[in-house]
Amino acid sequence: MKRIPSSTRTNTLAFLFCWRNSGKNLSRLCCLLLAAIGVLVPGICHSGDALSPLGLAISPDAQRLYVGASSATNILVIDPSTLRIITRYSIPGNPRSLTLSPDGQTLYATCGNADGRLLALNTANGKLLFVLAAGHTPCSPVVSSDGERLYLCNRFENSVAAFNLADRRLMTRIPVSREPVAAILGANGKHLFVANHLPASPAVGETVAAVVSVIATENHTVVRELTLPNGSTGVRGLCVSPDQAFVYVTHILARYPMPTTQLERGWMNTAALTILDAGSPAIINTVLLDDVDLGAANPWGVACNSDGRWLVVAHAGTHELSLIDRPALHNKITRLNRGEKISDAITSPDDLPNDLSFLVGLRHRVGLSGKGPRELVIADNRVFAAAYFSDSLHRVDLDATPSREKQAFVLNQAPAKDPVRLGELYFNDAALCFQGWQSCASCHPDARVDGLNWDLLNDGLGNPKNTKNMLLSHATAPAMSLGIRETAETAVRAGIRNIQFAIRPEEEALAIDAYLKSLKPVPSPRLVQGQLSEAARRGRELFQKTGCAECHPAPLFTDCKPHNIGTGTRAEQDTEFDTPTLIECWRTAPYLHDGRSMSIQDLFRNHNPNNRHGHTTALTPQELDDLAEYVLSL
Repeated sequence: MKRIPSSTRTNTLAFLFCWRNSGKNLSRLCCLLLAAIGVLVPGICHSGDALSPLGLAISPDAQRLYVGASSATNILVIDPSTLRIITRYSIPGNPRSLTLSPDGQTLYATCGNADGRLLALNTANGKLLFVLAAGHTPCSPVVSSDGERLYLCNRFENSVAAFNLADRRLMTRIPVSREPVAAILGANGKHLFVANHLPASPAVGETVAAVVSVIATENHTVVRELTLPNGSTGVRGLCVSPDQAFVYVTHILARYPMPTTQLERGWMNTAALTILDAGSPAIINTVLLDDVDLGAANPWGVACNSDGRWLVVAHAGTHELSLIDRPALHNKITRLNRGEKISDAITSPDDLPNDLSFLVGLRHRVGLSGKGPRELVIADNRVFAAAYFSDSLHRVDLDATPSREKQAFVLNQAPAKDPVRLGELYFNDAALCFQGWQSCASCHPDARVDGLNWDLLNDGLGNPKNTKNMLLSHATAPAMSLGIRETAETAVRAGIRNIQFAIRPEEEALAIDAYLKSLKPVPSPRLVQGQLSEAARRGRELFQKTGCAECHPAPLFTDCKPHNIGTGTRAEQDTEFDTPTLIECWRTAPYLHDGRSMSIQDLFRNHNPNNRHGHTTALTPQELDDLAEYVLSL
């Protein structure tokens, strides 16, 4: 992998950076003055800060492309033909996702975390029309074809919000599964398909997989949950075919029951595309996006072109696009369902999710010069993808030869890469891994958890452990469930060797350390206006009374010591497990070293032998709920 070198800003850019941070008006004045004397390259943002382009939307006439700068408070308006910035809209927040009204006159953007908001802007002038309160970490807004309703996912509330746009009113919140991150309307707007990011079940279950929730828009109820194949996690993208007959879902398909002794042929993680029948609705099958000897890590955005010829997937880990011949894909699956022999590797439709050669001849892999393409849109048979880490926009012509005409445009004059930003890139970059099968983020999305148990070489074979949150890992040594790594720094380097199966420069590990140390807790959705609820305050008293605070003392809520709390299996009866921090445990279920409990209540009710994990067996159901409320508010 070619590493991004550190560079020094010119005096002019340093001057601009200083003035920029002294106020928005001065920043604009400086930009105008410097542009006038030819210092700035036309169309390029010269902020010293990263933009991290994420959300994309394109106007119905394909004349304007909107790019949300998720690390800034800007939406860039791009000319799709020249890939030049036309203008930029300043908004009160960091845009996460974008969508347009059917007539293209209103641009909707989601932003905020615990204070999530939906913004509406006039596309003619960028004027803010209105702001509506949303839920925790809103994303993926979807507007109905008549422009009257808008749906969005509240990721950390595990809900979908439905708004009436005519009177700007929240109609309802619909509970769904775990961490909804993408949504799309199906045929005639009858169903809303919602992709849930992570599994919502104990890690010791027979099937551990994320689901797609299907909501009937007529009455706003979940009518079906479509369970993806066992090991499905890291769900990111959804799109519907032009004829609205099919829905496509991108996700990771983890082979977690296997000991992690190798990576060849997708032994640990594979990239997957699951195809849904939008009418039934039901799962048709799942195909793998990797090649036999080359992974296509971390699939993210997915889209179809208008005539349905191409299905395109962005691979955030390997920095490329997959261009899939959609009719040929469906034809091959139909032949398989009829009992035709497709290859020696496939004898029935059940074999398809394990076949790394199925897309041979049906797909072109198009590498991009930018790092971390996530969302994408298609218009006029041109694919537009924004590279999150390189602040660049990429265009690929679907009508060109298999080599594909590719163009790239830098949205932000490349600032010097600080260690934290570089570390975030390396953490998400599958180029660090043998054959590109996975990145650190494959098992630790957003540096958190994937909900699975893994039997890692890091701590010896035969003892699967649940994936741990990386938050505060460098402040709460030792690392790993058995505490076998004295520091998180040691664990990072062992992970590169034993999980990525690679030898990498020390500078990369140092940058990953810097990134992980920079992580900040996300406020819990259990808080009320940033404060503990009444139930959580009662739970705080019980936390002290039951002895929980003895091993989980504030402020880190861990004593950083190993304890035997009686939760080991028969072979682990005398095993001491490292005490994890409870901060942000509201988003890191399942619990205990093997992920056997999906809730705090279950943990204390059913997995606390002889009160060795706090004196909780005598608590009433209400007290147990209060205790859980406090723990989940940290």
